[in-house]
Amino acid sequence: MAPHWEGLNEFLSVAEHGSFTQAANKLDTTVVSVSRRVAALEAYLGVKLFHRTTRKVSLTDEGELYYQRCRPLIAALVDAEQTITQAQSLPAGQIRVTAPVNFGEQYIAPLLAPFMVAYPQVAVDLHLTNRRVDMTDTGTDVAIRIGHLPDSSLKAKRLGSRQLTICASPGYLALNGRPDSPSALSRHSCLVGSNEHWHYQSGGKVRTLTVSGRLRCNSGVALLNAAKHGLGLAQLPHYYVQPALASGELEEVLTDYRVDDEGIWALYPSGRQLQPKIAAWLAYLAEHLPAQQLRTGV
Repeated sequence: MAPHWEGLNEFLSVAEHGSFTQAANKLDTTVVSVSRRVAALEAYLGVKLFHRTTRKVSLTDEGELYYQRCRPLIAALVDAEQTITQAQSLPAGQIRVTAPVNFGEQYIAPLLAPFMVAYPQVAVDLHLTNRRVDMTDTGTDVAIRIGHLPDSSLKAKRLGSRQLTICASPGYLALNGRPDSPSALSRHSCLVGSNEHWHYQSGGKVRTLTVSGRLRCNSGVALLNAAKHGLGLAQLPHYYVQPALASGELEEVLTDYRVDDEGIWALYPSGRQLQPKIAAWLAYLAEHLPAQQLRTGV
């Protein structure tokens, strides 16, 4: 015999409150609706569950027996529903994350261990690359991106900012002079990364300039090392060069043409509801990657 659930909530509520009116208020429905459902349950069971008078509602012997048997079952059902709901709300499962190589090594990778300790049911697959991977094709949950974001269906959470710095070693500047304007860069050896267009700001607008030099490399670490050895000027994010600037190994130039800070973003797929594991990771990043830390590199 299959269990019959219709009218059970109404029956239990009337039994507990001793009133059809109070039961209706508790269930946010009408007295008529409660009465009809209880009557239907009584008809199904073939017994009378309540003694009804104008002054009082009380359980019959059959109603008392039914109530005592049903109450623990409903309590167990409620507990099961709460268990499932809580399990769904706990961060769990694998998160696939991608980030630029150097930024990922310096700022993202160190956060993995404490994050995973805080959320033991979460696994992380971190892929560091300077290539902008297609999040859909790779199944990536969160992508760390820096700079201007093209229009897309992805959602973006700003984590902080970075600043591009043009710098060179004191030895290089002593030998070749300090550029006094972006146009002067054409007379200098520029260390070129994955983009040969350097950015500067003039007249309130961000402008670009094509540069060239003896070394081209898609590694910021390699360009930093070359700049410290006096091979030329480099334009790098501040978090690459801050220690060398602080120690005097490098000096910043063209400070009057410095571009505004660029955003550091966490991109994730849009959807009606964010998965708990992704929400937890985004919140952790936002808390542990404050803008000032990224801006100064300390």
